Amino acid sequence: MTGKAKTSEPQADPAVSVVGPHDGEMIVLGATRMRVLEDGSHTGHRLAIAESVLAPHTQGPPQHRHGQHDEGFYVLSGTVRFTVGDEDYDAASGTLVMVPPGTPHTFANLTDQPAVMLSTFTPDLYVQYFRDLHEVLASGQPLTPRANIDTMSRYATQPATDLA
Repeated sequence: MTGKAKTSEPQADPAVSVVGPHDGEMIVLGATRMRVLEDGSHTGHRLAIAESVLAPHTQGPPQHRHGQHDEGFYVLSGTVRFTVGDEDYDAASGTLVMVPPGTPHTFANLTDQPAVMLSTFTPDLYVQYFRDLHEVLASGQPLTPRANIDTMSRYATQPATDLA
């Protein structure tokens, strides 16, 4: 059951969004599956939430910086390696990692087991980035580093080339 909010303006009787365990928009990016639970359409575009399943031995994106949104990662199961600048953090189940705008970061699942994360984006700006990447892959085009960087740049995100 999903109530549709028609506007980002306050409503006298706001709609409530309920996303069941088999609902949500599925975005497949190689070995990573992302289920969009909230794309911002029910929050006035203030917040988006997604669940991601990282297959074993999955590298994440190149280290990058967001210019306009905070990104949060809550590890639901497994262990995810976060690299923030030149520091590595192994985040086990139950760990929250919050990344403010301008902070270089990336993540990977280096283990033999899948890892599951709940991610937040405030505001919702970055959800469309994942949709765009999915479209590139679905069209049969390779996801080259240049295509990834070009897509990132449309969403106020740049690679942290000073850390490459």
